[in-house]
Order: sequence, then C-alpha cells, then structure tokens
Amino acid sequence: MTESNTTNSDPKQIKPDEQQGLNIQGHIKIYDPESQEVYVDKHNAIHYENFSVSLAKSIANRTTGFIEEMHFGNGGTSVDTTGIITYLTPNTSGDNANLYNRTYYKSINDQSSLNTDTTRNKITISHTNGTTYTDMIVSCLLDFGEPAGQSAFDNTTTVNDTYVFDEIGLFSWEGTAGAGNLLTHVIFHPVQKSLNRLIQIDYTIRIQSLTNFVDV
Repeated sequence: MTESNTTNSDPKQIKPDEQQGLNIQGHIKIYDPESQEVYVDKHNAIHYENFSVSLAKSIANRTTGFIEEMHFGNGGTSVDTTGIITYLTPNTSGDNANLYNRTYYKSINDQSSLNTDTTRNKITISHTNGTTYTDMIVSCLLDFGEPAGQSAFDNTTTVNDTYVFDEIGLFSWEGTAGAGNLLTHVIFHPVQKSLNRLIQIDYTIRIQSLTNFVDV
C-alpha cells in the first residue's frame, strides 16, 4: 500500500472569491424645465464613509440612513474683482461633514410625510436585468415660489445672495429634519433661484460592481 500525503482541506476554511467591490458615482444636471437651458451638467463627489453606513442601514431595514433631503448652499465658490471663480473642494470626509454654507433644504423622498410634492420631488430606481449597476434618480423641482424670500428676477449682481446656489448635497435621514449625514457634495458655478424661473435638478447616483464598469 502506498501512503498518500494528500491533505483534505476543510471546505469551511476556503474563502469565496468575492473581490469585485462596489463603485458609487454621481452626476447632476441643473436646468430650466421650461426653456431646457442647462446651467450645470457634471459629476459630483461621494462621501464614502457616510454612504457605506447608509447602505448598510438601508439593507438592514433600519429607520434611518435612507436618502431624505437635498440641501442647497452658497459657500462653494468665491469670485474676485475680475470675475475669476475659485471653487472649493467638496467635503467628503468626517462624519460631521456638511455644505460650506447651507441656505435651503427640502425633502425629495417620495415616501416621506415631509415631502409636500411627491410628484415632482421623488426618487426613482432604475435597473436593467443582466447589468451590474442600478441607478437612483433623484428629481427635485424648485418651483416659482420657493424658496421664500427670493428675489423677483434673476439679475443679481452679487454671488453672495442667499439663493444664488453653488453647492448641493444629498443627505440621509437620521431622525431630525435638516440634520442628516452628507452623502454627496457637488460644487458648481453660481446659479440664482428667483421668482421668475423654475429650476429642475436631476441627480443620478449609480451603484455598481467594478466588473463590467459602465460610466454614469
């Protein structure tokens, strides 16, 4: 009889080959829904720490962590006397990260009792069978009358006005309105919201496997 030196491996010790990882991308389009004039069309930054917490909470069916609000601010840029715009770096670290200067926010979660217009402010999930990514399309409309206290016309001569927006972020629900965690942050050239114009924001978040990567 020949002695065998083969050792049987314990199948419990074999780790599955799951090294694909996830990629999260964001893209924002800001435009006038009546004239179709596009003001902003660009990618945004992701706060990966906060987003990972929100993903885990959502999958675990917790009562917090889901996307609830879109926040608007006017602290993302500065303009010198010659008109040169300096863009600050998006905030993507620290569990207390926030916009540079928030001036307005609203609920865009169509499942929320705090959302006063679920037809035009909503979150849509889009997935095509056989692909390795899923899109969340966050739609937000700033109507003629919002925010309260805005100027009558879009003819301001200063970018420091309260409702001349240059930064937007998506925030999770953590139990109190306006006090969630920053999930995404985008900074752009200033855009004024005034009584005479509508502003539509389409904010797409793509979550996908790094296998067969498809840009948003």
